[in-house]
Amino acid sequence: MGAPETDRILVLNAGSSSIKLAVFDDALTECITGMAEAIGGASAIRLGGTHEALPLPDHRTALGALIERLGACGYPLSSFRAAAHRVVHGGASLSGPVRITAKTRAEIASCTPLAPLHNPHHLAAIDSISALAPGLPQYASFDTAFHATNPEVATRYAIPSLPETKGIRRYGFHGLSYASLTRRLPEISGHPLPDRLLAFHLGNGASLCAIRGGRSVATTMGYSPLDGLTMGTRSGGIDANAVLKLVEDNGLARTKEILNQESGLLGLSGGKSDMRRLMQDPSPEAAFAVAHFCYWSLRHAGSLIAAMQGCDAVAFTGGIGENAAEVRARIIAGLDWLGATLDDAANTANAPTLHGPDSRIAVWIVPAEEEREIARNARAILQDNG
Repeated sequence: MGAPETDRILVLNAGSSSIKLAVFDDALTECITGMAEAIGGASAIRLGGTHEALPLPDHRTALGALIERLGACGYPLSSFRAAAHRVVHGGASLSGPVRITAKTRAEIASCTPLAPLHNPHHLAAIDSISALAPGLPQYASFDTAFHATNPEVATRYAIPSLPETKGIRRYGFHGLSYASLTRRLPEISGHPLPDRLLAFHLGNGASLCAIRGGRSVATTMGYSPLDGLTMGTRSGGIDANAVLKLVEDNGLARTKEILNQESGLLGLSGGKSDMRRLMQDPSPEAAFAVAHFCYWSLRHAGSLIAAMQGCDAVAFTGGIGENAAEVRARIIAGLDWLGATLDDAANTANAPTLHGPDSRIAVWIVPAEEEREIARNARAILQDNG
């Protein structure tokens, strides 16, 4: 592949049944976005405002179709300076953005047992780009990396150090979201980053992070993204013996399905995982699901505030965090002991600044910009390498 025509960076985020993409120029301005959705099912491609239903049996086929249509929109692979990927799990060794080489690809593959629903799809996207454009540099940013600053007392489970327990520790996730949040909040607020910041990433996947001096010191997700808060379809925290009982009664595969795909808001409400639908549903089951979500957000918030020895500000991000005013109101009402108060009009309008004039702590909305963070990481490595 020859020299690129532009400084554009292609960002890819391969999930379990979808592939999202975004194109950024050298100023990190978003040029176009798209996704292949429902891969293996009623699949379709959305790109630049268009929607096309077509069969996409697997991720390799889906990415090929996306790349073909991206080229037809004026963004051929030859025009990119680099491709950059979100990778959920980097393990203990991959604690920062890297260029993908044979060695780093092998390290990502070695983390597959830690993220079996995610890392194989990331690797498929990496390998597909390698096949389509062998000379195109590729980079990876890891969702676990932001939490590499957690102290060992926060990451180690109270289990013996044995060959059988190798790799079993807390890693934490949503790191790209939290890294972006710490970068964006000073731009939004016009003030330096608060020293003790409690960050809520609330979406279909949900977690909290205690950020002290700009560094993660504790987070709610653990060995996998299953732990912590009540989520869209994930159970959140559950006693290990309860999991063993489920495995004993139902087998491992069925237990994985129950805990990852049938639990959380979906399981509590009897069929709804979308917070917008739950808030409109008058049934007691829907009301309980929302109450459960808010209660456990607050329970974990107290733990993370203790880890920081206080709290100077709260920030919300993610689909629920940015758009569900009532959820934010319930959470901040539960933090009134911190002196937190909302400006109700600002909260209803999803304004960036949410705290009332008498609030003792600041409350903000910070839009999630994970793809831009990935592009920024790749650009930084490219600039460092000349």
